[in-house]
Amino acid sequence: MPRQLGDLEDAVMTRVWQWNRPVTVREVLEDLQRERSIAYTTVMTVMDNLHQKGWVRREVEGRAYRYRAVSTRAAYAAALMNEAWSKSDNRAAALVAFFGMMSPEQRQSLEDAVRIVQGGGDESARNAEGAAGAPGEPPPSAPPSARSSAPASAPPRSDD
Repeated sequence: MPRQLGDLEDAVMTRVWQWNRPVTVREVLEDLQRERSIAYTTVMTVMDNLHQKGWVRREVEGRAYRYRAVSTRAAYAAALMNEAWSKSDNRAAALVAFFGMMSPEQRQSLEDAVRIVQGGGDESARNAEGAAGAPGEPPPSAPPSARSSAPASAPPRSDD
């Protein structure tokens, strides 16, 4: 069974997904330090662990690695939802309960997604499709975290 990201893994991946470009440990560290006290070696270890787990690819650039997400947050969230739903012994009841928890905005997003899948989406549905990542993109081997903390905008690149 796929494992959900831990809090620090999620904080790192949130930045990698949001910035959508190769990032260094130093860039992630500097942004994380706006929220908490954290050591360079801690962030380096977390990013190496994410690499070992298949969440990020890395390439050497000078004396540092640059890390890039293997998949999108949307694919990650989909994998988590699919995993949870597949565990239900009554999938229809699970969906009814899930839909009952949704806000009106979430229900609208669901309706937009259904229109996309059925091929008859309007402009807002097409915008949602673009934000969801590439269709058919394989999800990572682990499900996403439920929280969606947003880091500050991407810092300038640095040679780490």
